[in-house]
Amino acid sequence: MQHILALSHSAVLVRHWFEIDLDDASMEHGVRIELRELFPQLHRGSESAAQVITADRPLWRADLFDRLTDAPGSFGVAHYHPRFSGHEPSPRTWDPELTAHPWRWLHDQIAGLGAGPGREAWPLEPADAEELNGMADAIVALARELGPDRCHSATECFALTRDARESVQLMIGYLRRPDLLDLNWVSPWTAAE
Repeated sequence: MQHILALSHSAVLVRHWFEIDLDDASMEHGVRIELRELFPQLHRGSESAAQVITADRPLWRADLFDRLTDAPGSFGVAHYHPRFSGHEPSPRTWDPELTAHPWRWLHDQIAGLGAGPGREAWPLEPADAEELNGMADAIVALARELGPDRCHSATECFALTRDARESVQLMIGYLRRPDLLDLNWVSPWTAAE
């Protein structure tokens, strides 16, 4: 399940996410928040026709994650990706403030439009920037509903991320130490559809 808050030229995606560390097969989950550009589409049909909305080019991502072995809500592997190269994220960026106060950190990022020490604000159309700034409270409230402390089993996690089955299967295929993987936990993503 994904929540998409679409503005005129950009969108915020908020969802629960499950991920496997490719080095040690540890598992992480929590809320993923992405800022994306809306890809312009030609108008189709009449003035009342439904239009295509495509949230395409990613600009920024925050992953407010726990390891499954950590206490829920500890945010021990919370990180963010301040930029993308095409569709691929930059390496994980760690911020002690993100782990200590994830919801305040997220609010400050959204309200400040990503600007910070050594970081320029996100390249948004001015009206979208103004609107996004005012949506910080709502985005944080939505993100809290999908945080790592809201998911208590593989079944619950899968129910929130079943659309990511292919991504999880790719992670499993790329593992450097597949012998460390908890096959019972990942069974919902590996079971035949």
